[in-house]
Amino acid sequence: MNILISNASADPIYLQIKNQIKASILNGELTPGQSLPSIRQLAKDLQISVITTKRAYEELEKEGLIDSVVGKGSFVSGANQAFIREQRLRQWEEKLIEVTQESKALGISLAELIAHLRMLYQEEEENR
Repeated sequence: MNILISNASADPIYLQIKNQIKASILNGELTPGQSLPSIRQLAKDLQISVITTKRAYEELEKEGLIDSVVGKGSFVSGANQAFIREQRLRQWEEKLIEVTQESKALGISLAELIAHLRMLYQEEEENR
């Protein structure tokens, strides 16, 4: 897991950490049951306060994305797969909205868009 902190970002550091871990969970890079770095280790690696990493982990736990076990650490939650799927669907819908808007701006009809999507989908299936 590679977390990058930007001092130029408008987001506080804990939120940058939370969002990057959340994205890794939602896109499948981090899988249910996989352990996360300890709060202290992550703080040391990122050269930030333990309080900051603790807040990021607490936020992830509130969202049901990770589970923390005293004395054992924090792990990607396996209990909330429906929530993770819902979050991924929301991201997917946002991408489709972008594609739809761009298609309209380019003058691509719905039929052309569907045909192109069908072709890309089939190509992807063949490459598996």
